[in-house]
Amino acid sequence: MAVESDVLDELHRLRHRVPQLTGSLAATVDGLVLAHDAPGTEPEGLAALTAAALGVAHRTADATARGGFRELLLRGSDGYVATYAAGAAAVLTLLADGRVNVGRLHLEGRRSGARIGELVVAHLGQDRGRPPSGEHVTTPLADTARPIGTLPVRTPPRPTHQPIARAGGDRRPT
Repeated sequence: MAVESDVLDELHRLRHRVPQLTGSLAATVDGLVLAHDAPGTEPEGLAALTAAALGVAHRTADATARGGFRELLLRGSDGYVATYAAGAAAVLTLLADGRVNVGRLHLEGRRSGARIGELVVAHLGQDRGRPPSGEHVTTPLADTARPIGTLPVRTPPRPTHQPIARAGGDRRPT
């Protein structure tokens, strides 16, 4: 497929622009590898972990009213793992050593994420994104309300009873 080679070219250009990168991976939000340039790393496992982290990041952003997912940064003792949105259907994960300029990592990661998102949309629009002519496809309303690859957030109900006031208020024995 053409999208894999185009995405892999973008990953190679990214590695050229940020020499401290030790690996990169583009995957769907469901955890399927699109392309990777991550020697010494199992790409399928990294894609699955990225999808899991993406689900948690979406839920955290929703629960804290911080808006849609854009990026996630993890700093370990030996370097960084940065994940960037690549459109609505894909995600870019970068591995970098500890001496990377994090500002440069963000700048280049965001640019590459946007480019990969464009490539994926262009590919899906030409092949699988459009139904054949005359075919009508409906999407359940619940599925359009949240991003792909995320679980619904369940909010616990508020208690219906009122606390009973005790004599002496909130004083504690000394």
